[in-house]
Amino acid sequence: MRRLAGVANRALLSVTGRVLDRAYLIPHLPPPRLTAHQGLYEQVVALGDKPGFRILEVGSREVTGSYGLRRRLRHAQYVGFDYYQGPNVDVAGDAHRLSELVEDRFDLVFSTAVFEHLAMPWVAAEEIAKVLKPGGHLLVETHFAYSAHERPWHFFQFSDMGLRALFSPALGFEVIEATMQNPIVGRFSAFADRYLRFRPVTALYCHATILARKVRDVPDFRWRDVALSEVVGETAYPKPSALSSG
Repeated sequence: MRRLAGVANRALLSVTGRVLDRAYLIPHLPPPRLTAHQGLYEQVVALGDKPGFRILEVGSREVTGSYGLRRRLRHAQYVGFDYYQGPNVDVAGDAHRLSELVEDRFDLVFSTAVFEHLAMPWVAAEEIAKVLKPGGHLLVETHFAYSAHERPWHFFQFSDMGLRALFSPALGFEVIEATMQNPIVGRFSAFADRYLRFRPVTALYCHATILARKVRDVPDFRWRDVALSEVVGETAYPKPSALSSG
């Protein structure tokens, strides 16, 4: 009977949690179709594991020993790039100088849990564009809201819109999908300013992910020369009336 009661309680908590947690989600944010967190490696294999293809993983060093893209590939050539030498690293160096450190160009560039640690992610985006072939794919996962980690080199957090801005048409990319996923339920702590204490914080997601295709080279690219419309597309900052109405 105790076991049955435990199962029933867990089921009730699950249903109740799903109902209550909906208040913390961004309305109308579509779920990932191609960039689901637990399916990223499968997506890389589907896109890039083809004869003659070359795949570059930025941030390839195996820390936990439980991932490993290389051993999932059967056809493509894999190159692992990381800041430090270590298991699963072929080339070590600074991602801000990526095009100077790897040879030739790639059909797919993949990176997970790296961009939050890059001091100048806009420079790294340029470098990735340089080493990616036109027609090639980019798949990047990073964090939108997550615990501070690997400090002092935890520099940025990214939304789906932030990743769209980094890998925009101005840099030669066509976005296939950009998402945020794995929602978090949050609140301000007892150590926050008095007026904020214990207030809920909504619209928190752990991961931000982008899948894009490079459609063209952009010679002599400079962020300073880019028109804002080439980065934000048809979007616009919400008008004051929209902000005041919530």
